[in-house]
Amino acid sequence: MLTRRHIRVKVMQSIYALTQSREESLEKQLKFLNVSIANVYTLYLLQLGFLVELRQLAEKYVSHASKKYLEDKQDHYPNKEKFVQNRLLLQVANNTLVQKELSKRKLNDWYLNEDYVKIVHKELIGSDLYDGYMTSKTDGYVEDKELVMEVFKAVIAPNEKIYDYFEDEKLTWADDIPIVNTFLVKRLKKAKPDSPNSFFLPRLLKDEQDMVFAKDLLTKTVLHNAQWEKEIQMKTPNWDKDRIAEIDHILLKMAICEFIHFPSIPEKVTINEYLEIAKEYSTPKSSIFINGILDKLVKEYKSTGKMQKVGRGLL
Repeated sequence: MLTRRHIRVKVMQSIYALTQSREESLEKQLKFLNVSIANVYTLYLLQLGFLVELRQLAEKYVSHASKKYLEDKQDHYPNKEKFVQNRLLLQVANNTLVQKELSKRKLNDWYLNEDYVKIVHKELIGSDLYDGYMTSKTDGYVEDKELVMEVFKAVIAPNEKIYDYFEDEKLTWADDIPIVNTFLVKRLKKAKPDSPNSFFLPRLLKDEQDMVFAKDLLTKTVLHNAQWEKEIQMKTPNWDKDRIAEIDHILLKMAICEFIHFPSIPEKVTINEYLEIAKEYSTPKSSIFINGILDKLVKEYKSTGKMQKVGRGLL
């Protein structure tokens, strides 16, 4: 789910958050990093759980609607339970592994805060998307899957109240939401009628090396902070430290750390990754500034032999 770029962002967030709090304990920084990365998976499960709760609320709505006296738009649908019987939604709702994981982590947010689900359900049943699905004569897994993906992209993901809820719950979730939403849509798109239960519970990281990389990058950036500060000052003699954006400072230190302490990562990969992060998280001109400093450092490190890169990625 998380790429190396996402991991770099997590390290950046950890350093930034704890720098702002003036916390110098490396142990606490590593703990913050671990929790921040783990919370990405919690967010994924909550979004998956939202689909389960939305289907369950729709089922209650259909049941109550059958007992009412006055007709409404729902009564004219050929199959009033079509959404409730959506094959992909049922596949997720009846997934024992997903149920177990939500229960184990006590992720009952939507049960405790049903108003959020009600808001989305009301918007959903009033939409052309829902009406087109409910009146369509075609019926199958493919159509069901398309509907779920479109509902998530058009109704759930853009909902400001849900976004605000996530933002209030966890410090880093505001940045994680686009990552998780994009991943979930891709996951739903790959779903098949015979997908195993484990399909909906993918690995958070590709392998253990990703977590090793995250911890090493944080640790070596922090422990050699004074050295990286000196390197930056030497390349910005006419700049006061206060003139350099805090995020730029952190990204430069992390990049320099990769140049020297991560020999298997090509310098071009490092530079490209931090330029992209700078474009998203810092000032409009940050990427140009950072590129200029890193370019100078790479030339210097290569000429002095300070940077030694190895591995197939360099061939």
